Amino acid sequence: MSAPAPATVVQSHPQRWLILGVICLAQLTVVLDNTVLNVAIPSLTRELGAATSDIQWMINAYSLVQSGLLLAAGSAADRYGRKKMLIAGLSLFGIGSLVAGLADSTGQLIAARAGMGLGGALLLTTTLAVVMQIFAPEEHARAIGIWAAVNALGFACGPLLGGFMLDHFWWGAIFLINLPVAAVGLVAAVTLVPESKSPRGDRPDLLGALLSTIGMAALVFAIISGPEHGWTSGRVLLTAAVAVAVLGGFAYWESRIEHPMLDLHFFRNRRFTGAIAGAVLITFGMGGSLFLLTQHMQFVLGYGPLEAGLRTAPLALSIVVLNFSGLAAKAATKLGNPAAIGVGMALMAAGLASIAAVASGGYAGTLIGLLLVGAGAAIASPAMAHAIMSSIPPEKAGIGAGINGTVAEFGQGLGVAVLGAVLTSRFAAESLPAALAEAGSVAEKVRVTEAFSSGLESSLLVGAVAVLAGGLVAAALLRRAERGEGA
Repeated sequence: MSAPAPATVVQSHPQRWLILGVICLAQLTVVLDNTVLNVAIPSLTRELGAATSDIQWMINAYSLVQSGLLLAAGSAADRYGRKKMLIAGLSLFGIGSLVAGLADSTGQLIAARAGMGLGGALLLTTTLAVVMQIFAPEEHARAIGIWAAVNALGFACGPLLGGFMLDHFWWGAIFLINLPVAAVGLVAAVTLVPESKSPRGDRPDLLGALLSTIGMAALVFAIISGPEHGWTSGRVLLTAAVAVAVLGGFAYWESRIEHPMLDLHFFRNRRFTGAIAGAVLITFGMGGSLFLLTQHMQFVLGYGPLEAGLRTAPLALSIVVLNFSGLAAKAATKLGNPAAIGVGMALMAAGLASIAAVASGGYAGTLIGLLLVGAGAAIASPAMAHAIMSSIPPEKAGIGAGINGTVAEFGQGLGVAVLGAVLTSRFAAESLPAALAEAGSVAEKVRVTEAFSSGLESSLLVGAVAVLAGGLVAAALLRRAERGEGA
């Protein structure tokens, strides 16, 4: 029996808020696992005898598989059914978590993390696609805002939850805690979530799925490897060349076939391209800046990992409060999408610039900057996700969610790499802890921390400029699209 038309589900589903709560819970576990493993590194090194390369692959196996498969996962959801792929994602994520929690070797843990990445790719795409199907258009802004707020909450809570679990249990507990969430999600998905899929029944684009997976995984791997191995190293250059060649082949293939996985005509829509540009630059500025700010709090201001996590939490909490209360959605509706994105990203840029100005002066000034960044992200991020999703036909909601996720992964990875390179160019040392260890006198240590703070200031200002530029470009393109000049 064929799935109901998306429009029917949008108008009539009575349990949409309950379904949103359940899929946001599943979404939260996926986002948590992007950061929770970082705090377990000392335990894994001690108990599994993990080498540095093992630790890197434990972290990267998850992100590489997830980012590489987002487009293919979204396409599969559109073709075979978003409910089916949601159930498959929860199952794979739960099984991967169980294997990871019980792993007794680094190889098993790396393989389990890769399996969790596959489940995570399915969940990240299907959750947003389901949101677009079960809510009426006038409720999309608030629903997407809540979905986006859960992402921010997971980003902030990952290190905190990981630290708490490791204080009370062994390292495997950080994965086994996913099991009850996956179980609840499975029951809810089976009983509550309506099935929806593209009514066109296009043939599967297997070569496109393969090319997009290889190309995106290679691109993300090059970005991850750059800071550690050097941007001109053979490893990075070769991987980047593979990414460019394969993604070029993917674009050529998609432009030639009758039923492409990714319709390249989407990029002729100024609303779509404007939202994509803004999304890349917002995650570029936020991801890179917060990565460096966490180091500053620990190495310069002297906070421990848990304290540093708590002190960056106001950013995520402001996003959660503004989106769960509906205030951000009301502001976006009142301003309109172009102005909302412009204002939100201007607030974010101001926050990053203010953090740069007071980075060496303690926490109080940093807090103001974090709140500004959070307020801006609460307004701009859901508005951009809504612009991307609403620019794509409803039957392509899965691939739209895949594009949204891919853009976020790419922007964040690029931000960490580029802003890290800006810092390195101003702070001529391999790492701050190593430089402090080599410094003999107190005066030398002070000079080292001052040099790091100067490099951090430059990096944050670059991030602020990127975010502001993204806001201006996205707002201008979206404004022109609304006037019918490029829609």
